[in-house]
Amino acid sequence: MSAVVQPQRPQIAVSAAIFRDGKVLLTRRARSPAKGFYSLPGGRVEFGESLHQALNREVDEETGLTIEIIGLAGWREVLPATAGAGHYLIMSFAARWAAREPVLNDELDDYRWIAPDALASLGDLKLTGGLEEVIQSAARLIGH
Repeated sequence: MSAVVQPQRPQIAVSAAIFRDGKVLLTRRARSPAKGFYSLPGGRVEFGESLHQALNREVDEETGLTIEIIGLAGWREVLPATAGAGHYLIMSFAARWAAREPVLNDELDDYRWIAPDALASLGDLKLTGGLEEVIQSAARLIGH
């Protein structure tokens, strides 16, 4: 299997902190980057696609869920840690679950609905950097 060639410029990505019944959806990455880490569903913005279009598409592709986007919860820059790694600007949005149950694609291998205030006590879960801050910001936008 050949290595993935990363673009030579930063890429824009989106993610969704999806809330349902006071809990947020965390998904575990099944492959690199961040294999084995829990994060928010999302991915790259395609050329000509708005951030909201990309977010709805990525959430549907990865989880099968329909969401209502509330607003921008924060952003994070991921710089290349090693040669060949990607450079991403991730725009994270607060969203409400609207319909359907999670059905994961091959990019993810687990999901959990977790209360935002329980994140600090989940010592056994590997979380992507900055995840707790984005979730807390999203929770404020949602009104939790």
